[in-house]
Amino acid sequence: MESQSKSSKDGASARGDVEMADRPPKAVRCPDLLFRALALALTLAAAVMVGVDKESKTVSVTISQSLTLHVRATAKWQYMSAFVYFLVSNAVACSYAAASLVYVTVSGAARSAKATLAINVLDTVMMGLLLSASGASAAIGVIAQHGNSHVQWNKVCHAFSSYCHQMAAAFTLCLICHTYGEDMNAGLRLISRSTATNLALNPARQD
Repeated sequence: MESQSKSSKDGASARGDVEMADRPPKAVRCPDLLFRALALALTLAAAVMVGVDKESKTVSVTISQSLTLHVRATAKWQYMSAFVYFLVSNAVACSYAAASLVYVTVSGAARSAKATLAINVLDTVMMGLLLSASGASAAIGVIAQHGNSHVQWNKVCHAFSSYCHQMAAAFTLCLICHTYGEDMNAGLRLISRSTATNLALNPARQD
């Protein structure tokens, strides 16, 4: 009987250690919330900047040496599929950042290991989504800025400078979010594993 009681106590203690290790330590939760709030702000700002980016100008089109037409042209993000992808990707990432921020705030230390794994996977997916959107849009931006003489694509940023500058600012915000988010996410996972291991090995050090 004594051996069975001792065995059950040991099993309960082991299960408690595992559950304790699965929970995110307090040292991680504050930076995690800060990271998600920053991601929410940056992706929202990038999406809004692209969504309102529009510029109209009268440009000169030379037909021949004796004929030049003055045409009213408008630059919008809807005209390029890469910019549409960029806006949608930031909107998706912004929505995810808001949802995960609420979940992390409400769940606190009660989050299970499966939930933590799911959040880490989704964080990585969002980072990849933002990186691919930034890359696709930056490629179009380079052509708009410099053109491509091999395929006779003329540069347009000299005519729509305000439009291009605002779009470049949105790209910069998205890249900052991706770079900071990837580094922060890796750091948080490392701190979480290290702290959880220390708590499991030294239960007396719990708060």
